[in-house]
Amino acid sequence: MLSWLGRNRRLAIALLLCLAAGITVHQLTPPPADTVSVLAATRDLPAGTALTATDLSATKIPPGMVTAGSMSDAGDAAGKQLAAPLRKGQLVTDSLLLGPGLLTGTPPGSAAVPLRMADPSSIQLVSPGQLVNVVLTGANGYDQQSPSEVLASAVPVLWTSGQGGKTGQWLGTGETDGLIVVAAAPEQAARLAGASTQGKLFFVLVGPEGGAG
Repeated sequence: MLSWLGRNRRLAIALLLCLAAGITVHQLTPPPADTVSVLAATRDLPAGTALTATDLSATKIPPGMVTAGSMSDAGDAAGKQLAAPLRKGQLVTDSLLLGPGLLTGTPPGSAAVPLRMADPSSIQLVSPGQLVNVVLTGANGYDQQSPSEVLASAVPVLWTSGQGGKTGQWLGTGETDGLIVVAAAPEQAARLAGASTQGKLFFVLVGPEGGAG
C-alpha cells in the first residue's frame, strides 16, 4: 500500500481533495424543503363543472404556498360544482366551489341568498363578482303596478344559473333557471327572503361606487 502511494502520490492527493470537496458541498447543501399535497386542475374547467376524479390531481408545493381553503382530498371535491372557471394547474380551494366557501372574505353575518329573476334571459348579462341592485316591482292588479323598490344595493353576485349545471344540494333544488345567488348583509337578506313571492325581481348592474343598502 505504501509503495502504491509512493508511486501514485498525485493521484491519491487528487482523490482526497475530491472527497473533501464532496463532503463540503454536502454539508452546505440545504436539506430538501418539506412539501404538502394539494389538488390542482388537470385541464381547463368551465364554471358549472361537476368535478370528477379525472379533473383533479395531487401536486406537491412548499407549505408556505398553501392558501386558506386549499383542498388535498379528492373525495372532498368530487361531485362539487365549480362556481368559477379553473385553469389547468390552478389549485382548488373551497371558495371556487358552490357552498359556504363562496362567502369567503365577505363581512361577518353575510348570507348567500338565491333569487329568481323575472327575466331568466337577463342572467346572461351578469357574472360572479359583479355588483347589482336588486329591484322589486310588485303588481297589485291587471293594469296597476306599485312603485319599484330597491331591496338591496351593490350586492356582489356569487353564482348564476347562466354558468350551467345544477346547484345540487347547496340550494336544495334542481330548478335553477333564472337564479342568481348574491352575498347579502343580514338586513339585506331579511328584505330579500321571499321577495319573489311579492312581485317580480330584476337586477341592475352597478359599479363599486354604487354603495350599500
